[in-house]
Amino acid sequence: MSDTAKVTSQQPGRPAGAPAAGQPPAPRRSAVRSLLRLWPFVRPVRARLFTAAFVAVLASCIGLVIPLVLKWLVDGPIADRDPAGAWLGGGYLLLLGLAEAGLFGLRRWLVARPLASVEAAMRESLYRHVQRLPVAFHDRWASGQLLSRGTTDLQLLRLFLAFPLTFLVVNATTILVGCAILLVQHWSLGLVLLAPIVPLIVLCSVFEAKYAVAARRAQDQVGDLTTVVEESVLGIRIVKGFGRHRSQARAFRALTARLRTTELRKARLLAALWAFVMTLPELAIGAALVLGTVQVADGELSAGTLVAFLSTALALIWPVESIGFLLAMSNDAAAATDRFFEVLDEPPADRDDARAAGEHPAEDGFGGGFAKGHGDGPGGAGLAFHDVFFRYPDAPAGAPPTLRGIDLHIRPGETLALVGATGSGKTTLTALVPRLHDVTGGRITLDGTDITALTRDELRARVAVAFEEPTLFSATAAENVLMGGENTGTDDLVRALRVAQAEEFVDALPDGRDTEVGEQGLSLSGGQRQRLALARAVVGRPRFLVLDDPLSALDVHTEALVEAALRQVLATTTALVVAHRPSTVLLADRVALLSGGRIAAIGTHHQLLRENVEYAALMSGAAADVGTARREGENAR
Repeated sequence: MSDTAKVTSQQPGRPAGAPAAGQPPAPRRSAVRSLLRLWPFVRPVRARLFTAAFVAVLASCIGLVIPLVLKWLVDGPIADRDPAGAWLGGGYLLLLGLAEAGLFGLRRWLVARPLASVEAAMRESLYRHVQRLPVAFHDRWASGQLLSRGTTDLQLLRLFLAFPLTFLVVNATTILVGCAILLVQHWSLGLVLLAPIVPLIVLCSVFEAKYAVAARRAQDQVGDLTTVVEESVLGIRIVKGFGRHRSQARAFRALTARLRTTELRKARLLAALWAFVMTLPELAIGAALVLGTVQVADGELSAGTLVAFLSTALALIWPVESIGFLLAMSNDAAAATDRFFEVLDEPPADRDDARAAGEHPAEDGFGGGFAKGHGDGPGGAGLAFHDVFFRYPDAPAGAPPTLRGIDLHIRPGETLALVGATGSGKTTLTALVPRLHDVTGGRITLDGTDITALTRDELRARVAVAFEEPTLFSATAAENVLMGGENTGTDDLVRALRVAQAEEFVDALPDGRDTEVGEQGLSLSGGQRQRLALARAVVGRPRFLVLDDPLSALDVHTEALVEAALRQVLATTTALVVAHRPSTVLLADRVALLSGGRIAAIGTHHQLLRENVEYAALMSGAAADVGTARREGENAR
């Protein structure tokens, strides 16, 4: 979290562009266009899916052959009182039934494995893309929204590919073939049965438009609910410590009530559609039965033809009645597809920007030198900021940049302490070095090379970072530390733990270095987490080290021990250290004062204490006087 407040115009925890809870979502593309975007993931398994669809169509057509066998059976062996023929007809019906069941079973076997692969590929693609998205994206999006897209939404898509997609094709084919058979058998009765088609088409189009809105709203609300649950679990200590379980429960109930209302809306729409979809065909079949019976009585129609006709009509009931829930599942899947691609459409941060553009920043006018300003240095070596500007993408229009005209040079092997009041932009500045954010003006160089000329992998192999708020993973203590460097081993681990003064407490854990530290490392104290994060930063022996107040959670005794060991590391690396306490500042060779997004002064600790009122106020802890001192310093300049 930056120490500079970021103001956004959107609802907290809501991704940009997503509708607020209880509000209709923005209009989206048609369901068909949305679902067509799944093709790149489906293409590798298309052969089995097409085969499965063909098998299902064949099984459905076999079902339509059964009424024709019934017609032959009634008009032939039964009318002629031929037992042998009746047994033969029964055998044909049994074989057709077994063939139909076998083919449907084959269809299910054909789609099970490939669709599991499709879901896995989509989940992997989403996870990989989320890892590549810029920090600004994660600042905007609630984690629950991402979790719901990677779990429930992908399950909906797998279910759609397994069942509704196939049966939309199968049932449409069945209806067309069945209608043709009905018209061939008796065109007048066929027209009676086809009469409900036009009102059903109109009804389905109205339903699809309304259901699509409700489906998207419900999925967004599931994401909100997931966010609340996750935050309540991760923040359980705060909830319990402040006795906020009742207010959290109220918030949870409010979200579940909204979701319940939306789901009931979906259920009412589906129930209304089903009522009409089931009623109209039944009325048509009833009318056809009455007319057919009259025609049989008048001798205009054979009994076998009427039986075959009604059997075909009954076989079409399921394909027609299934339209409702197939459309519902398709719209759920279309909404899930839109939500999935909302994330995948976000541009990744780890593009090789400079190389992709054919640029060579290190060789242009800035490549061998530094912009004039504080801390100019020869040779272009070390870490340098050249007239750097930065503003957050979601900052209000007209708001001043968070950082303005930063010119700073940290020489090779030098440690520079960055000091400033809360909100001055210290954390933002340190986040620019590993490109957690990209500068909006100016440039940053490492040994004369613009950091945008390096891939993020190359950049982060050179730069290690330790944040003020340490993040640990559900892994062992050793695994958390070794995440800080490639090809690191036991010797590097031991050295890093010693530098961070973490060896003693790690060895005292139940399983030593192999102890699982739990989610977010909450089984450890704040100081222990911070020391492990510091060990992770130094384990890979980085050339450049960025430390954001890494000792803030340590007691005075442990801080002194860590500082003594850290001096040895800082002597062999180029380091930028955010500091709030004099003891941390004394680790540095020089100090830069950041005030109002600018470098206000630079020098040694003792020099700034004598010459800069704002710096002296910060180091003395006179927080109330910092604002006054800052204004006095600006007037003096």
